Amino acid sequence: MMHMPVSASLPVLDMSLLDGDEASAAAFRNALRHATHETGFFYLTGHGIPGEVVDGAFAAAERFFALPEKDKLEVEMLSSPHFRGYNRTGGELTQGQVDWREQIDIAAERDPWNEPAAPAYMRLEGPNLWPSAQPELRTVFLDWEQRCAMIARRLMRSWAVALGSPADVFDAAFGDRPSTLIKLIRYPGREDRGQGVGAHKDPGVLTLLMIEPGKGGLQIERDGEWLDAPAVPGAFVVNIGELMEFATDGYLKATVHRVVSPPMGETRLSIPFFFNPALDSTVPRIDLPAELAEHARGVSQNPDNVISGTFGDNLLKARLRAHPDVAATHHADLVKSTP
Repeated sequence: MMHMPVSASLPVLDMSLLDGDEASAAAFRNALRHATHETGFFYLTGHGIPGEVVDGAFAAAERFFALPEKDKLEVEMLSSPHFRGYNRTGGELTQGQVDWREQIDIAAERDPWNEPAAPAYMRLEGPNLWPSAQPELRTVFLDWEQRCAMIARRLMRSWAVALGSPADVFDAAFGDRPSTLIKLIRYPGREDRGQGVGAHKDPGVLTLLMIEPGKGGLQIERDGEWLDAPAVPGAFVVNIGELMEFATDGYLKATVHRVVSPPMGETRLSIPFFFNPALDSTVPRIDLPAELAEHARGVSQNPDNVISGTFGDNLLKARLRAHPDVAATHHADLVKSTP
């Protein structure tokens, strides 16, 4: 059983400051740099997504999870070589352990990459699986993707300036084919309040997480303690991933986090959006000003999870590990055989 954490609050940043004068915009960028240097997580308000759009996204997610099992299994991820679609509770692993959640993965809607000589990671490009019993799911979440991508690009430009670089320093890594992923997640209650999602750092650049109002469960590791990050109405929980740590030589901090299951009789919905580079690109290393560089901690090194190199290599490795059934079904040539 997981021990109950001490309570904590994360920094709250108001993105609407970017629409004000230069002093307001600079204040936002300074707060952004400080929050992700010290904590790696913050709440984002003033992002411009209307409350009724947020409510509509949660309502659509709730309708999806309420569908009969046969309708959800129509879009089961096992049918997708691109790792899109539905997973029943227990269908994904973190650190080799089962995550207690059901979910559907919706990535950038694209045609399959059919060039035989392409790198293996280009197999991740392709169409989503959309349930025929709920046609509006496609409309709602392709719109959500566009809204979140606009916020993410604005944040990337703000980080660039805050780190002493030109505003467009990250633009080429994303281009017109960023790797995006939306997860609609439903956490069922468990008596032991066990692993909803195991402890991990996000492997990419940026995550925008919207949590069902009034719910908790997300926990951030700080100084050996697990700190709660409950929902703040209308606000995203934002965190950076390991690629931003890599880009800044550890000046910005990717932070370990996890999700604890709700108590018995309760459920929790969440909608994370992951914004990452194009599969065939790399994130540039930022030339930090001297006053920032002296506080760069270096990149955390884990021999089982090398975070440098092409983004597609990192993403493919993560997907093969998280969904071994899909890997075995569609990508047996990429899975190492065991004696």
